[in-house]
Order: sequence, then C-alpha cells, then structure tokens
Amino acid sequence: MKAITFVAGMFAASTALADSTALTVYAPDYFVSEWGPGPKIEELFEAKCDCDLQFKPGDLLPRLLLEGERTEADVVIGLNTDVTKKARESGLFAPHGTDLAGLTLPLDWTDDTFLPFNYGHTAFIYNTENVATPPASFEDLLNAPDDLRLVIQDPRSSISGLALVLWVQSVYGDKAGEAWAKLAPKIVTVTRGWSESYGLFTDGEADMVLSYTTSPAYHIIAEGDETKKAAIFPEGHYFMVELAAKLASSDQPELAQQFMDFILSEDFQGMIATGNWSIPAALPQDQWPEGFQQLDLPEKVLFYSEDEAAALRDTAIEAWRSALSQ
Repeated sequence: MKAITFVAGMFAASTALADSTALTVYAPDYFVSEWGPGPKIEELFEAKCDCDLQFKPGDLLPRLLLEGERTEADVVIGLNTDVTKKARESGLFAPHGTDLAGLTLPLDWTDDTFLPFNYGHTAFIYNTENVATPPASFEDLLNAPDDLRLVIQDPRSSISGLALVLWVQSVYGDKAGEAWAKLAPKIVTVTRGWSESYGLFTDGEADMVLSYTTSPAYHIIAEGDETKKAAIFPEGHYFMVELAAKLASSDQPELAQQFMDFILSEDFQGMIATGNWSIPAALPQDQWPEGFQQLDLPEKVLFYSEDEAAALRDTAIEAWRSALSQ
C-alpha cells in the first residue's frame, strides 16, 4: 500500500512539473553561468510567475536568424545596439510593451522593440600599482611610449572589440586609420573574447586592457581591491547598452510580457549591478551599490544609432585590420 502511495505521489509531482508553464529565454553564456545574473533572475521571476523559466545559453542573433519563426525562444536577453538593425529587419520581434518612464540611461530611449536592462561604457582599465600616470586622453594613449602593453578584443568576434573600433571611429572619423597606426605597436595581443583579455591583464601580462568603466566595481566589491581604475578620456567613451526583446512567434505572449515588465522592476534592477557588473538601466545613481558609487565615469557619452553603427561597422573594422596587419 505504501508503495502504491509513493508511486502515486511521484506521478502527481511529475504531472505538476509537466503542467508548469515554461518560458524559454535565450541568453549569452556569461549571463546564465553560476557567477552571472541568470540564476538569481530565475529564482526571483519564478517566485512571481508560477512558471518554469528556462534559460538557453549560446549565440543569440545567429541562432535566432537560423531558427526563424520555428524558434522555441519566447524572449531573448543580451543583445546590444550594434546588432539591433539586423535583428529588427528579421521581423522576428514584437513590441516590448513596457513603460520606459523609469529608465535612468544617460540618453533618451524611445525604442518600442528592444528594452534596455543595463549599460556601461567601453574603457581601458589599468592597475595603479603598475601604471602610475595613466593616459589622460585618447590622444595621450595614442602618443604613449610603445612599451605600454595593451590587450584588446577582436571586433569580428567580440562585442567589446566591435565597440572599440566604433569608439575610435567616433573620435577620429576619417583619421581612424592613423589613430590605429599609432596604437598598433602598443597592442601585444588581440583575443577572441573579453574574458581572455581580462585574464591576461589580471595575470600581469598587460598594462591596460579594453573593458568597461564598471569593471573596477567587481574588484572593489568582490575582492576589496581598489587598484583597478578606468582611464577616463575627455573625447568621450562609447556607450553600450544591453537589451531584451520578445519573439513575435512566442506561444506564451502573456508570460513573455510579464518577464519584460519584470526587467525594469526594482527586484531585477536591484541585483543587476553586482549580478552582471554593469549599471542598471532603471535605477537612480543614489541607489547603486557603494562600489559603483566610487567609479570614475565619463562626462561625455559617444553613441551610434543602429543605422549608423551598421553603416560604419565594415569601415571601422577595416581601419583596425589594416593597421594591425602592417
């Protein structure tokens, strides 16, 4: 009799699990890792939705374009403005339907398809123990001695690397090639992705690394280390915002909308700073964690619309490639 009761209980639990409504969210690998924000977001949202939030990690836009309307994704999170033109033209996405009044971005945001959840600025990070006098401007960086060791990311495989070439393009325009020619002798390594570059920097293999203005916050909060700083340039810093969007083909449109609204909620925004080491898109600065309050941030923000970024992408990459191949 006990065996029958046990089996019946197991069947009921399995049935309840099967009946649970699932929401499938495509996200980058870093987002769903144990040190990323995904696990906490899953916990918080499932407590509200009475559903099963399922993150599917991997490449985002290439995967969605390949799957088309057959995709199992209801929501995608982790896109950025340098790829949204191609994403928008695919016709795969629906309006986000979320009130933008609570956004605290350093620029106006009116996009009705792609919803910001955090942002940062591309910057060169240095260690104060190794670089006593960091470059005070982009021009200073270009004219620094060639024994200053820089590590950057490949713009063909890395969103931060792409942001760098667009940053140089924004500052130097038609003279971007000349700027890269000055910078090239200082670049000791170009890595495929950000993590490889940053690892070389923290291991002491480079004096400065291409990263984000928020990177020092990790060292301050997680390690109690205040020796990592962002070099702030008066020419301005390239603004990067991460975005979420709903799939038009979702078979859970109401649940997808609930998740989109959750993104700008206090619960989500309150954990994104130390969950994703970026600046929350809808949280006033006085509510940022203390380590974020210490960050050096640029006064001038440089930003290309998706049309501008798409139009300049190939030119910016070619200026980089040509200079580094000399």
